[in-house]
Amino acid sequence: MMSRRGARRRSAGSGTCAHLPTSGHICAHLRAHLDTPAHICAPLHSPALPCAMVRFGLTVVRHGETRYNKDKILQGQGVDEPLSATGFRQADAAGLFLSNVKFTHIFSSDLLRAKQTAAAILGKNRFCKDVEIKYDARLRERKYGVAEGRPLADLKAMAKDAGEQCPSFTPSGGETLDEVRERARQFFEFLCQLAVELEQKEHSKPGAPGRSSGTSGEQFVFPWTNHCSEAETSSEGGGSSTVLDANILVVSHGAYMRNWIGYFVSDLNCTLPANLTKSQLSSVSPNTGVSHFIIKLGNGNLLKPEITCVCLNQDSHLVDVGAECVASKVF
Repeated sequence: MMSRRGARRRSAGSGTCAHLPTSGHICAHLRAHLDTPAHICAPLHSPALPCAMVRFGLTVVRHGETRYNKDKILQGQGVDEPLSATGFRQADAAGLFLSNVKFTHIFSSDLLRAKQTAAAILGKNRFCKDVEIKYDARLRERKYGVAEGRPLADLKAMAKDAGEQCPSFTPSGGETLDEVRERARQFFEFLCQLAVELEQKEHSKPGAPGRSSGTSGEQFVFPWTNHCSEAETSSEGGGSSTVLDANILVVSHGAYMRNWIGYFVSDLNCTLPANLTKSQLSSVSPNTGVSHFIIKLGNGNLLKPEITCVCLNQDSHLVDVGAECVASKVF
């Protein structure tokens, strides 16, 4: 189960789409990046240049199925399995689902199953042929130590013998949930810094327009706006998407993503879909499940992001793939 630190928005009902987004605020001071090369991720600071509201989209996708996923065997970081035939079909389906979304940046875990999924999504996209996929070790799955390559049932047995419960139990040589969350925190702060720097770069150009580097809504055709909410769309301009400074795609892993979302909710007070159930929030995403967030940084303030979850673990694109789409509550 995820941490209960900080404020948490409570919701009820079924479904995974946001309604009436409200802003949340950080409840603790974010620390500077740790153990990260300076050229990748500089410490957080207030922008040197005047900065308008920075707003970026973040789409997070879990990798496609592997044979180990199907057989409920833990992979973690030490087992680098390729996608199964079903996994490739799922990745292609996710790519078609996102084919009309113009991503400005694409990041992926450097493990094979995530890399293959990211490549498949990029291959189906109409607008991103020239976008380079950046591989980042901070997006790797949770490390399960001695449990890697063994059935999930073995991990549960280890936890029971230790008097603990999954997924909070840490097997020998594995990562704690706090360590996974720290990786997620570092990477998210890196994305915020990236978005602010893009806005500043546009702002500093001679004759730059008043509204930063944002791109018109026609270039961000989000597939979930038809059945979700007004969170993505503007009432002006015929319902086109609101201007974004960046639109980022991230491909990662189930347990890592659940910890990342836990960080958003418990530490950053992320606004959740009003009809999201507690069970949905605690579940691991299905393979190639899609989650989407809008992040706002008022005056480029990196320490107070306002995060709205638009969709969580969206899997409508998997209807015709033929794989099991319901994820286990315990990974």
